[in-house]
Amino acid sequence: MKTVTVRDLGRVVTGHTPPTKKREYYGDFYPFVKPTDMIIGNKYTYHTEEGYSKLAYEKYNTSLIPKGSTCVVCIGTLGEKMTMAHCDLFTNQSVNSIIPNDEYDNHYVYYLLKYNLGKVKALNKGTASGREFVSKTTFLDMMILVHEDKKTQHKIGQILSAYDELIENNQKQIKLLEEAAQRLYKEWFVDLRFPGHENTPITDGIPEGWTLKTVSECLEMHIGGGWGKETPTGKNSIPAKVIRGTDINNIKSGDFSDVPLRYHSENDIKTRSLKSGDIIFELSNGNINNIGRSLLLDDLMLKRCGQNTICASFCKLFRPLDEQHSIILYLEIQEMQESGRMLPFKKQGSNGINNFAFDDFLQHKLIVPNTGFNMYPFVNIIKQISNLQSQFSLLIDARDRLLPKLMSGELEV
Repeated sequence: MKTVTVRDLGRVVTGHTPPTKKREYYGDFYPFVKPTDMIIGNKYTYHTEEGYSKLAYEKYNTSLIPKGSTCVVCIGTLGEKMTMAHCDLFTNQSVNSIIPNDEYDNHYVYYLLKYNLGKVKALNKGTASGREFVSKTTFLDMMILVHEDKKTQHKIGQILSAYDELIENNQKQIKLLEEAAQRLYKEWFVDLRFPGHENTPITDGIPEGWTLKTVSECLEMHIGGGWGKETPTGKNSIPAKVIRGTDINNIKSGDFSDVPLRYHSENDIKTRSLKSGDIIFELSNGNINNIGRSLLLDDLMLKRCGQNTICASFCKLFRPLDEQHSIILYLEIQEMQESGRMLPFKKQGSNGINNFAFDDFLQHKLIVPNTGFNMYPFVNIIKQISNLQSQFSLLIDARDRLLPKLMSGELEV
């Protein structure tokens, strides 16, 4: 093994954001990856909020990142976010991308940078606004230990990639199950084509025996979250994991690694501790599209956190009346997001923070069946998703334990 700098790995390209006022630069000609698109722990970023148009490609083609490059965030979320280009794409100026030369295997370079993300974090010089920042020159000069033999690099890349492929397959299965639940919900509760609908009288859009309820009427309680303290503040300071809005997508994919541990008062724990069937609902976010995201919790998720668990201040804890109300409310929220019915509740803030019209949403009405209605198909799908998330978590743990041993040379291949 030998020590090199990042610049020795290949050509490094910093991304670029076209002027947002020139909408002709935005389209679907090439993906445009920003840090907000990246999901911590995911090797690839398949879904992006925006894309480059053909016009933007022609203007900024020197910034095109080839498939197989490793893209590392150097402004903002340091030491956490990175991705590998699954196709040719563009990134914004917060990202430095390494295009490996012939001495280095593409997948090896990805895992090498993943292993060294802590060093990127340590190089942070910050900005006047407090935002984390590592200059391109500093990033290029970062020293790292590498395997010299390309065959060894290739083997390491293959071993770790096998875990990420299994993780990605699990994610795809979870997504398919979520889509199946959404289709079934729309068929039964929106289109009212539920089992037995042919023989059920429907008056004013409500099947006989069913009830039209507001969101508020579906809840046993709702309460805001809390941030807590980074260190204990006294004998009554209790540790608890805090699920933030930014953790929702990761947890849905089975990754709990980024959920922070904070210290809280006994009263906070007593009133805000989450339990199976609770829904975490995101109230505020810099990205207005993310407002209203939700997460339905179960026992496996809470066990995975391994501590008392609450939600963060920009979220709300929904505790529905029972399992039936939990499933229906959660799936109603998902359907509202998909269909655009959630948009009227999203408010653009003048300070850059977007907020949700929560009090209005509490009066939103949805159809709830009678207590004897068979919810088993939904319960079964949610159970399958939970089991896949658990498997997903074990794969992530195995990969992350193997990574330092392979990259440091402790484990030979």
